Amino acid sequence: MRAVVVYCHPDPASFTAAVRDLVIRHLQEAGATVRVHDLYAAGFVPSLTQSEWQGYLESPANRAPVAEAADDLQWCDTLIFVYPTWWYGLPAMLKGWLDRVMLPDVAFLMPDGVNKTIRPGLTQITRLGVFTTCGASRWLTFFVGAPGKRTLLRGVRMLCAKRCRTTFAAHYLMDSSTPASRKAHLARVRRKLARLIGPVPQRAQVQA
Repeated sequence: MRAVVVYCHPDPASFTAAVRDLVIRHLQEAGATVRVHDLYAAGFVPSLTQSEWQGYLESPANRAPVAEAADDLQWCDTLIFVYPTWWYGLPAMLKGWLDRVMLPDVAFLMPDGVNKTIRPGLTQITRLGVFTTCGASRWLTFFVGAPGKRTLLRGVRMLCAKRCRTTFAAHYLMDSSTPASRKAHLARVRRKLARLIGPVPQRAQVQA
């Protein structure tokens, strides 16, 4: 298993970081090779520049500014996003990562003389996971339309393998969370991961 974890949070001591650590540990214990993209720690610049926009369709030159992330995206078979939900959607840093890294001939194929619409470019990805926190309630998030969840589990999912498996877990009402609610959410993330990629071997659990 080849896994990429895209992590987005400005505070290294956040609860989202604890979710990230759990995800990485579970993947490693399940035997996966894991590559982590910590967007804030890496100083990722989310804004698509004028030159990048003008060269957006010039493949493979278009991937030069984000070569490592683009290469990892094409390398992995498991893609996991860990982030806080802000204003019901993706943080600007993560949205910018999608803008700059999900490029033509990396994440999708552009229309041509035969095909009138874009086609998936990440068909090697068979597992997609999304783990987030939300200040709003579940009801309010879904009333607004949960745009962040839909972007990843519908938009990105459409670029992956036809039978790509997905999982999602959110801690709602994060601003009024308690130690008990956070502990319960970590257990939920662990269960979701086990269903997505399989349980951790008993030997690894004992050693952990």
